[in-house]
Amino acid sequence: MAHIGDLIAETLAQYGVEYVYGMPGGQTTALHDGISRRTDRIRHILMRDERNAAYAADAYARLTGKPGICDVTVGPGANLLPAGFLEALNASIPMIGIIGELPLDWLPLKEKGIASQGFDQLSFFKTCTKEAFLVPSVTALPELIRTAFRIATAPRPGPVALIIPHDIFDAEWDEEVLKIRVDDRARQIPYLRSCAPHGEIARAAALIRRAKRPALVCGGGVHGSEATAEVTAFADRLDGLVVTSLSGKGSVPETRDYAAGVLNPLGSKAAIDLVREADLVIWCGSKVSQNTGMNWSLPLPEQATITIDADPLEHGRTFRPTVALLGDVRETMAAIDAALVEIPAHPEWRARIAEVKAACDADKRAEIESDRMPIQPPRVMDEIARRLGAEDIVVSDASFSAGWISGYIPAKRAGRQFLFARGQGGLGYSVPAAIGAAAVRPDARIVTVAGDGAFSYTVGELATQAQYGQRIVNVVINNGKLGWIQLWQELYFNNVQSAVLETQSVKPGYAGAAAALGLLGIYVETPDEIGPALDRAFAHDGPSVVEIRIDDRATPIHSFKRRLREKSDTPFPRPGTVYKLRDWKVSPDLAE
Repeated sequence: MAHIGDLIAETLAQYGVEYVYGMPGGQTTALHDGISRRTDRIRHILMRDERNAAYAADAYARLTGKPGICDVTVGPGANLLPAGFLEALNASIPMIGIIGELPLDWLPLKEKGIASQGFDQLSFFKTCTKEAFLVPSVTALPELIRTAFRIATAPRPGPVALIIPHDIFDAEWDEEVLKIRVDDRARQIPYLRSCAPHGEIARAAALIRRAKRPALVCGGGVHGSEATAEVTAFADRLDGLVVTSLSGKGSVPETRDYAAGVLNPLGSKAAIDLVREADLVIWCGSKVSQNTGMNWSLPLPEQATITIDADPLEHGRTFRPTVALLGDVRETMAAIDAALVEIPAHPEWRARIAEVKAACDADKRAEIESDRMPIQPPRVMDEIARRLGAEDIVVSDASFSAGWISGYIPAKRAGRQFLFARGQGGLGYSVPAAIGAAAVRPDARIVTVAGDGAFSYTVGELATQAQYGQRIVNVVINNGKLGWIQLWQELYFNNVQSAVLETQSVKPGYAGAAAALGLLGIYVETPDEIGPALDRAFAHDGPSVVEIRIDDRATPIHSFKRRLREKSDTPFPRPGTVYKLRDWKVSPDLAE
């Protein structure tokens, strides 16, 4: 007779889930047994670490719009998931974690691990998910699975923990008694679409018509709503500036004249400078976080603003917008575009955008063409950009890698081709996320970029890439240090502590480690070696690691660059002494 593991596997398959990422345990074996009998519709990808299962599921969700599914066993498996759950929660990524639990009757013995591996998992997961459920009975399970999919995909998307006791997993399943019912609306995000009210759309359209220097800032909500076509159509008519957050990169093609790159302290200087000159800023699917809001110095007090977001709590969190449009990005952008029968031309603003971009592009060109040694990261990014195909995916790790990618690898078309771990910004995202991406995009080349610090977190998952023969090029830009932390300590404390990852006698070899794990490993030390090494890796029918020795003083952070040029003998004021909460601003209207 079938068991509850069969019910779960069958339900997932009927929801359209093709892959589950995780690590099996004794309590969850029934799930794996159920999946193994349905491999024509659903497969399990075995990860080497449970935390990485969540990152792989995160990438699956970003590329498909479906909830990413990860599975872990009770206790030591479960307690590794929060890093990935928090990334998904803060980045609004739909995810469902299937988590093993002690048998129901044993739950009173969970404290202090009296029952092996036990702890209060329900309370634990409620802190890092949209919702967490402990399944109380076999009968309740189908409804709770439906609920998990609905919550994960409903605005605002996020992770859900479904904690299933061992005795429920192993119970028999009578298919005639306990039937599967799938809510097909919750198969992918957004669960339901809504549009901002007509009156507010009209107010926004009138404000846009009055603007002389409009700017559009696109966040990750554009991709979550699958609204790149609508946003690009609007941007083409706006005759203004368009920039994105890191998560929003690819909202519009960055080859357009109006596109100035990523708005972030480690992003495009043109984006930073030009947004400050706008008289109207439209925040589209962006939560105006610390980084996109440039430490909340944006919007400026004199700038009119429009916010477009499906989450009512985002309209007024850090400033009061002139017009707040509560609704799905795709529906609302289409409505605004329809309401704008005519948009005035802004030739002076267009010329200013071109002028600032040209100056910044000249500076970037000098970096890209540099033959300096150690190698400059912009040179590496440009070589990667030259080799990317139309369908290839770039996965960024945290820290400097995000800045190098955002500034030097353009999004040549609209769409989600760049994955950034910006919900938490934790090191170690790229390698496991690439596994999730490669599973659903087997015909694409997946390219990861990570520093040696980030790569060290998840080097074991290279074995997973090799096991599944995935077409992944892992680029390790190795400066022998935790680059961000090293410069932070040097600039603000005049002292570097615990940020050095190698010594003269001990230098980890990531290309060599890759070869030992069954991958192609290539080490690069001179600029002329970069292109041939990437050619070999891109042509390789399987995963590879290209380890590139880079300048340990290179940084994409503009404030770090400025301070390094100043060469002060004394530390700069420590950030913790000057940080302050910005005043909550009320955005003005624009004059007729």
